[in-house]
Amino acid sequence: MADIMEMAKALGKALQQDETYLKFREAAETNDRDEALQQLIAEFNLKRLDLQHEQEKETPDSDREQALDGAVKELYGQIMANPSMAAYQGARASFEQLLDGINRVIAMSAAGQDPDSYDPNAAASCTGDCSACGGCH
Repeated sequence: MADIMEMAKALGKALQQDETYLKFREAAETNDRDEALQQLIAEFNLKRLDLQHEQEKETPDSDREQALDGAVKELYGQIMANPSMAAYQGARASFEQLLDGINRVIAMSAAGQDPDSYDPNAAASCTGDCSACGGCH
């Protein structure tokens, strides 16, 4: 078991050196330094809290609730349109795809399948409908 844990640690270290991981971390740090984006996120969180408090009232003010809901949606749209956030979302999706591939190889191996049979290109096109699939599990 100690050998497997050492291999897992080595995989973790290799992951932290991978280009996909490095781009994800860089995009996250860029987001953290983007003052305009951070202000939008802070405003969004406050409006969302206000909306939640309004919705939890015994008799919510529907006009105020609707106005707050509109403000939350508008701020969310501004956040998602921010170039730093767009870059972060793309980098995060790529990193999550990499993690998913790693997890699939481990799951296949644990199920007794040949880990070399994993094809990341085929997995990327997975629809989730296993009835039409030759097998990834």
